[in-house]
Amino acid sequence: MEQTAGGEDEQSLLGDVIAASGAFEGSEDIAVARDLARTFLTDVQAVHGLPVSARAMDMVQLVVSELVTNARKYAPGPCLLTLEINGGAIEVTVWDSNPTPPAILAPDPTRIGQHGLEIVMAVGQSFAIHREPVGKRITTAIVLADDPGGDAAGRQL
Repeated sequence: MEQTAGGEDEQSLLGDVIAASGAFEGSEDIAVARDLARTFLTDVQAVHGLPVSARAMDMVQLVVSELVTNARKYAPGPCLLTLEINGGAIEVTVWDSNPTPPAILAPDPTRIGQHGLEIVMAVGQSFAIHREPVGKRITTAIVLADDPGGDAAGRQL
């Protein structure tokens, strides 16, 4: 896991950058991607003092799992996961080599499977697909602390 934090010289221009990234090539790496997200958020809370709700922890791991699974399933070669703290939220970005945007299907409770992007769009506060010179990048943002003084159920800690 690579984590970066802006240095003293950068702070005046950019502020602190808290990010992690990883490249994944096999289907066994989906669990490793979830572990990266969990470890990153644990460090964000412990090292940087930012509140991370239990709900945010769960939702980020779910989103990472869905996006990395799709990238591994539909694009040849590796995919790149980037996690970055931005304004009280975590931006989850997955790049893959396939330039074709994913099909976003209408919600259908009778459909078996293919609900991944539907889930990602439902739990995130934003969702974007960007074509790149090679491949595409999918980004979503999840609020870190839906109840900064309590846990995901709203209980005070």
